[in-house]
Parts: sequence; structure tokens; C-alpha cells
Amino acid sequence: MAVPPNTDAAFLREVDEELRRDQVAKAAKRYGIAAIALVVLALLGFGGWLLWQSHEQSVAGEQGEALSKAYEDMGSNRIDSARAKLTTLAASNIGGYRALALMSQADLLLQKQDLRGAAAKFAQVASDGSIGQPLRDLALVRQTTAEFDSLKPDVVIARLRGIAVKGNPWFGNAGELVAISYLRQNRRDLAGVLYGQIARDPNTEETLRQRAVQMAGVLGVDAVTEAKEQKSQ
Repeated sequence: MAVPPNTDAAFLREVDEELRRDQVAKAAKRYGIAAIALVVLALLGFGGWLLWQSHEQSVAGEQGEALSKAYEDMGSNRIDSARAKLTTLAASNIGGYRALALMSQADLLLQKQDLRGAAAKFAQVASDGSIGQPLRDLALVRQTTAEFDSLKPDVVIARLRGIAVKGNPWFGNAGELVAISYLRQNRRDLAGVLYGQIARDPNTEETLRQRAVQMAGVLGVDAVTEAKEQKSQ
């Protein structure tokens, strides 16, 4: 006699398969919607980023034009107009424009012999960590120049020692201030060495190099001969 099939087992398999199909369908439906939502959110986020980038570029362009007009006003002696533009730009969220505006404000104050006010503007730039280091270094040099007569030599040396090194774009300007401070401390040897380095630095402006050559010579450092030897090597 043939053995009848196990209908219970067959039925259970069918139920199990149907349950699995139902679970797969529900999962596909549920997670498919989630996946679509993620894609939509990602596209919206990317679109928002593009809009933000476009806005930032537009703002930067407007502020660059405003700064250019402020410089034109300064060159044409329209100081009140320049000052108004610079006041707005000094509050910019773009570090470079903010720094240039503050330093231009400081230049206007220097024209009025307001050394303290100018130094304060330069100090704002020098202490702003969101601004690029070269601009911060320049601001620190200019702040120190404005305050120089009221500063003790050791303060100047400590402040500018890290800038008064070969390779720094403001080496010559910072180095001269440090060298003068060494002379005020009667440390002629250190001043002579630094003047010699400035005199031999091809990236230092010519007028400053000539002063450095003269001072180095007074202090017993033959910067001219050493510079010629370096060129001939």
C-alpha cells in the first residue's frame, strides 16, 4: 500500500513560505520607503549645500566689491565714505575681508596719529584665530610698530621672535623691530647677527635691506661681502 503524503508537513511548509513572502514584501515596502526617503533627504541636503555655496560666493563677491570701493574712496580722500564701508566690512563673517577692513581702519587712524586706536584694530586681527596666519602675523607686526615707543624691549622680542625668522614673509619688518630692541638691551651681538640676516635676505624690500646693511656694518657684521659670497656660490 502506498504511503499517503504527509499533508500536515506540506501544509506547514506552504504556510511558512507564505509567511516568509509576506515578511519580505512588508520589509521591502517598509525599507524601500526609508531608502527613498534617505535619497530624497540626501538630494535636498546636496541642493541646500549648493545654494549655500552660491550664496557665500555671492556675498564674497559683494564684499570684495565694497572693499575695492572703500579703497577708491581712501585714494580719493573721501574718508567718511570709506569709513562707512569699512565699518560694515569689519563685521563680515569672511575672515579675509574682515581682517583687511580692520587693518584699513587702523591705517585711517594712523593718519590721524591715533596710535592707540590703530594698535587696537591691528590687535583684533592678530588675535582672531579664524583669520589666516600670514595676515595675523602682519597685523601683529603693525600693532607692535604702532606701540613700539611705549613697549619694553623684552616685550617686543617676545612678541615677534616667532615672526623674525628667515622664511616668514614678514621677517624683515619683524626682524628690524627685534634688532632695535636688542640694541636697547645693549645686546649688540644679537642685533648685528639679525641685521646681517635681514641684509642677506633676497625677499626683504630693498630699502629695508639697505638699512640692515648699514646697521650690520656699524655692529661689525660685513653683510655686503657675505651676500656677494653667497651669490657667487
